[in-house]
Amino acid sequence: MENGVATRDMTQEHTYTTTITWTGNKGAGTVAYDTYARDYEIACDGKATISGSADPKYLGDARRHNPEELIVAALSSCHMLWYLHLCSANNIVVEAYEDVADGLMLTSSDGSGEFNKVTLRPRAIISDKSDATKAMRLKRCVCIQRPIRCVTSLVL
Repeated sequence: MENGVATRDMTQEHTYTTTITWTGNKGAGTVAYDTYARDYEIACDGKATISGSADPKYLGDARRHNPEELIVAALSSCHMLWYLHLCSANNIVVEAYEDVADGLMLTSSDGSGEFNKVTLRPRAIISDKSDATKAMRLKRCVCIQRPIRCVTSLVL
């Protein structure tokens, strides 16, 4: 129990695999910065392919999802799914949910960047019979406040 609501201790390992394939070779490869497209496909077994590209500021295709948008979407969707789980486990009936999230990325003079902040703005509509105070407490229970850290390994 945390703040009067049921929570679970998660200690299992889960592995997620994606395949990223660059599709932006216009015929000359990466011979120069402006001669190739930043387009790629994200594939996960048995699921629809996601078309990605760089942010248009870096010559990407604005019609495709960029990695920065996907990071913000991943954090927002993780928060939502955990919140829905906690509501279900605590007899709160969510009827609708929306989050308009944004992320602030800082770019260094060498062109590298890192996220400084992601702001989530979840809005949930709960049933009239659900406890609104408890539903609000559950939003705060979701452990999104932890920094996102992981070791990234490169296998060549």
